[in-house]
Amino acid sequence: MTDEVPEDGPGGVPSGAGPETSDSLKVFGEVVKAFRKRAGLTQEAFAPLVGYSLPTVASIEQGRRLPPSDYVTRSEEILDAFGAIRNAARHVGRKQGLASWFRPWAKLEAEAVTLYTYENRLVPGLLQTPAYAKTLFEEQIPALGDDDITALLAARVNRKVLLTDRPDTAYSFIVEEHVLRRQTGGETAMREQIEHILDICSRRNIEFQVMEQARGHHAGLGGPMRLLETPENKWYAYCEGQETGQLMSDRKVVSILQKRYARMRSQALSFEESVSLLREMRGAT
Repeated sequence: MTDEVPEDGPGGVPSGAGPETSDSLKVFGEVVKAFRKRAGLTQEAFAPLVGYSLPTVASIEQGRRLPPSDYVTRSEEILDAFGAIRNAARHVGRKQGLASWFRPWAKLEAEAVTLYTYENRLVPGLLQTPAYAKTLFEEQIPALGDDDITALLAARVNRKVLLTDRPDTAYSFIVEEHVLRRQTGGETAMREQIEHILDICSRRNIEFQVMEQARGHHAGLGGPMRLLETPENKWYAYCEGQETGQLMSDRKVVSILQKRYARMRSQALSFEESVSLLREMRGAT
């Protein structure tokens, strides 16, 4: 399994493969919409009942976002849908801008209660600004068409709502210092990117740490990794390289990666030190 581009960057798109259509998502959205209207509810009224923001409810009904399992369950109960919403959700299998191999992780990610990310190549996708992500897509090899770039960019922007729609999820990011100093997209784009990360750091459920260049060795030199915990407290890991990737559930393997990540958290700059460095970088860009 690999990511769309891989979740964060420009690689991982098979030759000739563009974003896939989302017919089943659109059908699911129409089913929910029909039952919502049958119940006499507007999207504004339905959103707090189902426990998601208005933009998320709208995105799901428009077929632009995978419905989380708790959204499906609550919608079914609130709208008294005779099992129709639950059955429609079983057939949802495609999402615009996400390659088939990445969808299992994307689905887990959308429901995670804990999500850890270490990156030594690029700013993690959940933290990327549109300008940063657009640069990655435009520089993709082989080149992508304009429509593909637009769809991929939309998919990435849609995924970022995880940070705002799930305030109870604990997020941890560790990013190599050189990633933040590389002028991806130019000075203005990088200044905006760093400013965006600083804004994200103000959220109580998000921790961001920089692995400084001065550290000669640390536990993550084996490559980027992602870890998540499901609502059932099961842990998964995801690792990828160029054109390759792997979703892992083996407890022994996941445990090893958890230990490495825990060590990296102690080896990286503290949250306060990382924020201070980001502010310094913002002034230097």
